[in-house]
Amino acid sequence: MIQGSGELAAVLFDMDGTLVDSEKVWQVALDQLAAEMGGVMSESVRKAMVGSTTPRAIAMLHEDIGVTGRDVQADSDALEDRMMSLCAGQLDFRPGAFELLQAVRAAGLKTALVTATVRRIVEVMLNTIGRDNFDVVITHDDVVHGKPDPEPYATAAARLGVHPHDCVAIEDSPTGAASAAAAGCVVFAVPSEVDLSRLTGVTHVASLTDVDVDFLRKAVEAGS
Repeated sequence: MIQGSGELAAVLFDMDGTLVDSEKVWQVALDQLAAEMGGVMSESVRKAMVGSTTPRAIAMLHEDIGVTGRDVQADSDALEDRMMSLCAGQLDFRPGAFELLQAVRAAGLKTALVTATVRRIVEVMLNTIGRDNFDVVITHDDVVHGKPDPEPYATAAARLGVHPHDCVAIEDSPTGAASAAAAGCVVFAVPSEVDLSRLTGVTHVASLTDVDVDFLRKAVEAGS
């Protein structure tokens, strides 16, 4: 059994809204789908979707705009097809995200991408993010129980061969933060589309421009 060392061993990055500014792309795809259903998605429901799986988001959309009898999986596939098309172009990194990712790699630390997004969309986004930036990629397709269950982050740590207590997870949603915390990771909460100020037991940072490797190391040491 892997034992924690109390030293930073790996950094686990969420994708949408954390590394890349793709939550806005999801917004466009969801708005288009809602319009085709004859409705308009509410802002509160959109925010509640952040960090969710596609089927969960579609179920919330159906309820929000009051449609019944539609196939959740079919609409999930349609939404993902839209995202595949929209993400085929260049995606913008969130402020400080690319620089931190490069600094973590330069420091020789292990890295993982841990996302609730399905593999086929992740593969398209990796054309921008860079496959070589991650030792492990965990998507919705790689787990039975997605975020907020601890399985995604626990799986990433296990595949990296490190203890979750020696990992920093960087998240932009309450759902993702709950998943990482439940797995035993030190969690950095970086807001994007959702207010995270009420989250407890996490390190709050306004932007990844405020984070460097030394900051991550000290957070793990303080939590050991």
